[in-house]
Amino acid sequence: MRDSPLATTPGKLLDMTGKKGLVIGIANEHSLAWAAARNFHAAGADLAVTYLNDKARPYVEPLVAAIDAPILLPCDVAQDGQLEGVFDTITRIWGQLDFVLHAVAWSPAEDLRGRLTDCSADGFAQAMLVSCHSFIRTAKLAELLMGAGGSLMTLSFLGAERVVDHYGIMGPVKAALESSVRYLAHDLGSGSIRVNAISAGAVRTRAASGIQHFDELISETERKSPLRRTVTADEIGRAALLLASNYTTAITGEIIHVDAGFHVNGMVFH
Repeated sequence: MRDSPLATTPGKLLDMTGKKGLVIGIANEHSLAWAAARNFHAAGADLAVTYLNDKARPYVEPLVAAIDAPILLPCDVAQDGQLEGVFDTITRIWGQLDFVLHAVAWSPAEDLRGRLTDCSADGFAQAMLVSCHSFIRTAKLAELLMGAGGSLMTLSFLGAERVVDHYGIMGPVKAALESSVRYLAHDLGSGSIRVNAISAGAVRTRAASGIQHFDELISETERKSPLRRTVTADEIGRAALLLASNYTTAITGEIIHVDAGFHVNGMVFH
């Protein structure tokens, strides 16, 4: 039997030259989405990048310049038409898309910092809209540009599976996101579109700053994870690159833990 192309080109599959990707959710240089974008760019991919609003643009624009991303667009997923506008532009300029990283999550502060028992209906609905349903909308729009297949990725956290103190409303919201990953993988698999989530370990980002007692979570991770440390943003970025690449063409519907193994310890935070 003749060797497959995969067997005859070791080390070549992470050459993403010619691949087109969309990164949604870079807020600043500490964002996990930025770590992923750096890795996508280093592998040769062309990127479209979004920023939330005019306030965020000055933080994102220099990063985009550093990776020579040809497309930079505003995208507040809670604003009607903005996500669709991003895909309209990509359709006009590229006419195709090979991978998308969705790294968007939000909750009203008062609902995030309180008990789940006390969260408001509006706050819960907004958190679901931004953090979960926007990924479903992204998948629907991306499908039209992935005629040759592709990879959809989103970011989650252990609080989707287990109780993490002070994670509150985002636990059920991320659980819905992880369930959506599985259903989207089922829906889109016939088109060779893979859908996965990275359950990221504790990393100091702007999003993490909204979680009370986050330092305690870092300390717990360093003490109890099998690797006895937390993870870096770049480690999560490299996992995203792997999922975007042809190395993972048979992986879909998965929640990939990149957390120094912390999820295996079965501990509830206190």
